[in-house]
Amino acid sequence: MKTLATYSIKGGVGKTSAAVNLGALAAADGLRTVLWDLDPQGAASFLFRIKPKVKGGGKRLIRDKQPVAVMKGTDVEGLDLLPADFSYRNLDLELDRRKKPLTGVRRVLAELEGDYDLAILDCPPSISLVSENVFSAADLLLVPLVPATLSVRTLEQLRRFLAGVEQPTPDVLAFFSMVDRRKKLHRELVESLPDELPGVAGVAIPNASVVELMGLHREPVVTSAPRHKAAQAYAELWAQARAVLDGGGKTGRPRS
Repeated sequence: MKTLATYSIKGGVGKTSAAVNLGALAAADGLRTVLWDLDPQGAASFLFRIKPKVKGGGKRLIRDKQPVAVMKGTDVEGLDLLPADFSYRNLDLELDRRKKPLTGVRRVLAELEGDYDLAILDCPPSISLVSENVFSAADLLLVPLVPATLSVRTLEQLRRFLAGVEQPTPDVLAFFSMVDRRKKLHRELVESLPDELPGVAGVAIPNASVVELMGLHREPVVTSAPRHKAAQAYAELWAQARAVLDGGGKTGRPRS
């Protein structure tokens, strides 16, 4: 089973929208897909009309509960969801209590091996023990970049952090999110950064109302408006992400 994660140090940059739409596209490609909502805000769970309630909370899931016991189906055929609830705000503390704090997320994913071809992790913002677990478990990090200086800086911070860890690190593929081509800076960064920075895809998810309305319609853009330019951009992002997943594994130093 391959694992990709939508991740950003910043919040509100479109990572959940990407996770939901890529999950739908992966399922449409015939991959048995599970989306794990790791954000205590439960946005991905909400978008799939799943009540953000996990009996026993994240603590029980990480400790001893079988993931399939809390698995939920979605309206997208072939796509299941591990929902989040507000108890996930304490997930760092629960992971820290483990003898091996960086194995909690991997343990849950290991329970799903054989049942799924792809796991997508929708991560909370910030660098924390949860995100370090994700870095340890994922094959690929998809990082949304709003075309602005501070957003680009967070990508550089992430890369510096990954360069300093001991365990193998995931591939990193950044993409542009919430792009408004009426703005000169957005146009300039979308055109220049893929050539200037390694691992920045020339994919631009537009700042379109159809993406914002996902919260109202509670359906991925790729199924509600498959011909819209935003849906086409997500499809391009999925094609590039799948090429990375199919073509390699983790990079970085081996575990000591």
